Amino acid sequence: LALDNGLARTPPMGWLHWERFLCGTDCAADPRRCVSERLFVEMADVMVAEGWRDAGYEFVCIDDCWMAPTRDERGRLQADPKRFPSGIRKLADYVHSKGLKLGIYSDVGNKTCAGFPGSYNHYDLDAQTFASWGVDLLKFDGCNSGTLELLAEGYRRMSLALNKTGRSIVYSCEWPFYLRPVQQPNYTEIKQYCNHWRNFFDVYDSWSSIKSILDWTALHQDSIVKIAGPGGWNDPDMASIFVFLSQLVIGNFGLSWDQAVTQMAMWAIMAAPLFMSNDLRRISPEAKWLLQNKETIAINQDLLGKQGYQITKDKNFELWERPLSGQTYAVAVLNQQEIGGPRNFTFSLTFLGNGLACNPACSVRQILPASRDWGVYSWVSSLSVEVNPTGTVLLKV
Repeated sequence: LALDNGLARTPPMGWLHWERFLCGTDCAADPRRCVSERLFVEMADVMVAEGWRDAGYEFVCIDDCWMAPTRDERGRLQADPKRFPSGIRKLADYVHSKGLKLGIYSDVGNKTCAGFPGSYNHYDLDAQTFASWGVDLLKFDGCNSGTLELLAEGYRRMSLALNKTGRSIVYSCEWPFYLRPVQQPNYTEIKQYCNHWRNFFDVYDSWSSIKSILDWTALHQDSIVKIAGPGGWNDPDMASIFVFLSQLVIGNFGLSWDQAVTQMAMWAIMAAPLFMSNDLRRISPEAKWLLQNKETIAINQDLLGKQGYQITKDKNFELWERPLSGQTYAVAVLNQQEIGGPRNFTFSLTFLGNGLACNPACSVRQILPASRDWGVYSWVSSLSVEVNPTGTVLLKV
């Protein structure tokens, strides 16, 4: 059973402030980089003008540090009046006028991770507040929640409270991430309450961070792949390329070109929510091309809604596949080696789709790092793929 709010039929896509802008609250010192109304207005403008909205990135998401230090006299959350002088309702109206949606952040505990007021004992009130503001997504963190019982109860209660408002609000949870150190999460239950959920640590702007997320996902794929599907998705690190919402860190500073290709290709294979955390006002044409790549996004957004998985690992090569609609498969060949030059990986097409992907024949198209047709192959053919160190070749079979 999935959460019955009818949302997130495909993995959500958007932009999130956290990994790039963190908890910047000093607008006097750094007006372009503080967490403020201006930042989100400018990002919304760029998302429309530069084709991000048309590529599918529809959410503009506020993460931690948007609030005033205390609730108002009626007990409601309020935005910091200096940084958000017009209030969240006006910001939501502006974002909606651009054909985009607004995401916001709160926490299951009595304080957020950065120490602002949390939602504990205010779940219904906060859900009503967010709905009255016109919010379209809630990222609900798990700091300062006390016991695991209170954590679970808080996630359930906020899910019910959001549904009760009557407004369509995507519910993004960090529930399994906070459970995992102590117990195995019950993903069947989590999917009944959440639209996507974070499994792993914040994504950082580094290859080691991306690599650890991929390694963790492969290690745990038996328990997480089967639960993903329309209405509920695994967020590799809800702070990933995307930080705190599976953030895409492409377009920042820490990844080489090949590593950026790997992140984009593997997030598509994993059916991960695509939340960028970068500065869209200054992004290279190469990063923009990669993040807006239509064929890669189409794999990520495939309506069959199945998450991909690792089929085999051979020395430093990994072979992953994702079943797509129309008897098609997305296939990724990842070269984890961090030294030397490009290397070839050869595999039999009988490996794919339990032997069915290419039976009796199939066409192969390369999507990343550049698109080109490879032609038609028979069921018993082998494919030889040249992959750069820490790079990935993404194919459609």
